[in-house]
Amino acid sequence: MNQLVNKIKKNHKAPAFTLIEMVIVLFIIGLLMLLILPNLNSQKKKAENKTDNALVTTIQTQVNLYEDDIEKPITLEKLKDAGAISNQQVEQAKKAKIKISADGNVGIEN
Repeated sequence: MNQLVNKIKKNHKAPAFTLIEMVIVLFIIGLLMLLILPNLNSQKKKAENKTDNALVTTIQTQVNLYEDDIEKPITLEKLKDAGAISNQQVEQAKKAKIKISADGNVGIEN
C-alpha cells in the first residue's frame, strides 16, 4: 500500500505553466511595449521642446534687461559674463541652437 502511494506521488506533477502560456504572455508583453515606447519618445520630445522654449523666454528677458544697461550686440557669452545667465544655461542654449539676433531677439535656429 505504501508503495502505491509513493508511485502516485511520483506520477503527480506540480502545476506549472505550459510553453504556450508562456509564449502568449511574452506576446502580450511585446504588444504592450510596442504601444508604450513610441508614446514615451513623443513625451520626451515634447518635454525637450517646452524646456527649450522656456530657456528662450528666460534668455529673451535677460537680453531685454541687459539692453537697458549695456551696449549692443548682445551674446550668450556677454550675458554669462554679466551674471545674467548661468554656464549651464549657456551650454543648454548652445545645445538647443538658441541664438540672439543683432536686434536682440532670441530664437531657436533651425
